[in-house]
Amino acid sequence: MQLNYRITSHHVSIQGQLVRYRSIEPWEGQQQAAQRETIVLVHGLAASSYWWQRNLTALAAYYHLYLIDLPGFGSMHRQHRQFQLATATSWLFQWTQAVGLTHAHFIGHSMGGVICARLAAEHPTLVERLILVAPAVMPPERLIRHYLLPLGKGIWHTTPTFWPILTYDALRTGPCTLLRVAQQILTHDSQAHLKAVTNPTLLIWGRYDTLVPVETGYKLVKTLSQAQLVVLPRAGHVCMFEQASLFDKHVLTFLQSNS
Repeated sequence: MQLNYRITSHHVSIQGQLVRYRSIEPWEGQQQAAQRETIVLVHGLAASSYWWQRNLTALAAYYHLYLIDLPGFGSMHRQHRQFQLATATSWLFQWTQAVGLTHAHFIGHSMGGVICARLAAEHPTLVERLILVAPAVMPPERLIRHYLLPLGKGIWHTTPTFWPILTYDALRTGPCTLLRVAQQILTHDSQAHLKAVTNPTLLIWGRYDTLVPVETGYKLVKTLSQAQLVVLPRAGHVCMFEQASLFDKHVLTFLQSNS
């Protein structure tokens, strides 16, 4: 199948570190891409920008996309000591400045949703519309061991075609970084930032999410001032991969609506 986009790799320097990111542009070239609105996709824990690969064709048909790997993950796995959840939003903001973004839509999955929500709270003019995919906020449990069984159930529920990606990215991240950052997520208090988000927000959840239960979405939609919730059937925590077509449909409808 011929792709309707091209992927180019770029580098910028942030805090003295070389950061790689990818730009998704239409084949028509940079001039047409410059006229399009922009979406920045931010992955979650143990993940990378590969987790969005099933969404690129649909989204790139209408938007200029940026894919980034956070420090310690994906192509940035060698910077495993650099990532701290408390400073990740500042890092992401510095990246937008280095790239030259003055405004964009942001889609964040799980941990990436936490980072994007805080970015919207601290820099509301930078974030146009916000899409949070099972954001790891309001954790029902604070101890990592309580998530071992839900993690196993979540992996089992995920489509087998996703397992190689999950395994590859988890190995690149490493157990030490996974455990350290997971503990940061469980102890992070997002309430103040969530209440400060005024941007139009779409919450997307998989009905069978065992890591961040859909009940969190029902609570969060009442916390955010301009939010709506969509629950995808037959999907778990990685719903953008498991039900990509339905996910893309809701994202495009939300971004292209006037309300």
